[in-house]
Amino acid sequence: MEMAESLFSGLKVIDCASWIAGPAAATIMSDFGADVIKIEPPGVGDPWRARGPIPGRDTDYYWQLTARNKRSLAIDLKHPDGIAALHRLVASADVFVTNFPLPVRDKLKLSADELMALNPRLIYASFTAYGEEGAEAAKTGFDSTAYWARTGLMDQVRAEADTPPARSMPGMGDHPSATGMYAAIVTALYQREKTGRGGLVKTSLLQNGLWANACAVQTRLFNEHVGHRPVREDAPNALANHYQTRDKRWFIMALYNEQRQLRGFFSAIGREDLPDDPRFSTPAARTKNVKQLGRILDAEFAKRDLAAWRTILDGVGVTFGIVGTVDEVLDDQQMRDCGALVPFEDGKNLTVSAPFHIDGIEKIAPRRAPTVGQHNEAVLREAGYSADDVARLRSLGVVA
Repeated sequence: MEMAESLFSGLKVIDCASWIAGPAAATIMSDFGADVIKIEPPGVGDPWRARGPIPGRDTDYYWQLTARNKRSLAIDLKHPDGIAALHRLVASADVFVTNFPLPVRDKLKLSADELMALNPRLIYASFTAYGEEGAEAAKTGFDSTAYWARTGLMDQVRAEADTPPARSMPGMGDHPSATGMYAAIVTALYQREKTGRGGLVKTSLLQNGLWANACAVQTRLFNEHVGHRPVREDAPNALANHYQTRDKRWFIMALYNEQRQLRGFFSAIGREDLPDDPRFSTPAARTKNVKQLGRILDAEFAKRDLAAWRTILDGVGVTFGIVGTVDEVLDDQQMRDCGALVPFEDGKNLTVSAPFHIDGIEKIAPRRAPTVGQHNEAVLREAGYSADDVARLRSLGVVA
């Protein structure tokens, strides 16, 4: 397959995973030019294809994100000829990514030991829900259950201590975990450059979720109590809190450099009197009278719309962030300017790019995700199968 020269041009990655985290790690590699072959079952393909935010509509928005740039090989891994074909691909591959449950890998002859024996330079990237040792190693999980719920994140981000736990959005744990998986793969590729040999890399939703919640967890590991965050009105610092504007928009302010910024901030909001008010003139006083200061700021911020406050706060260098909506992403020029949102190759839509850049290295223009088995013929012929061989596999139902 002809590809524009890029960082990972010539690197063959087999994406033998499903849903999000494992495949998304391969997607990051594809953004930098890797040839990613997506393995999926004939027929409906990867179950992630059928998922979407609009029930009942024939859409594949999620699939376009996670499977962009990839080539699809729809093959029945329960058939001996299907496994044989995958083994042939593995023999010349650089990276193999899977999140199949460990017992399934053994049953299908896709374990790390079996595949690495076929190709000593192979990087076998293993993704699981709860790790590969311990009583729960074979347990299945999604990011909502293993990343968010189990690690304390879901509990910690609830609005109040006595409200139901917050529900996570699709992929909120999977995509950060995919970045961790990518990091492991690239680290192993670096090791291969030094030793000439591949290796097994592993990560899990549980480990990535714990890493995301590490500040709270580390505090508890030192035997300190970690309580729930107080409600907005009881926040310990009025200068690092959410506020609502006249047009009912919210933003969060994080003014931590008080010594340098406080007087300018109070002047910008029209309250030049506050720095000299005994209730707020020192850090200790502001802490003691935090609710009074919060009520004053509530009243001031309610006098103008968000657009006006953005200009004012930017003007005095205050760190803040609007509580944005998904709708606003469409018109967020900064997201495009920094390369977070990029157009598909056909120019019809945007997609979310891999979350980092390498100076002097261009990512490829994102290509549309493949249909089920779209590249069967090409991938199998590259692996050494003749036209007659491919026809036989089709007749047996091994490939779509």
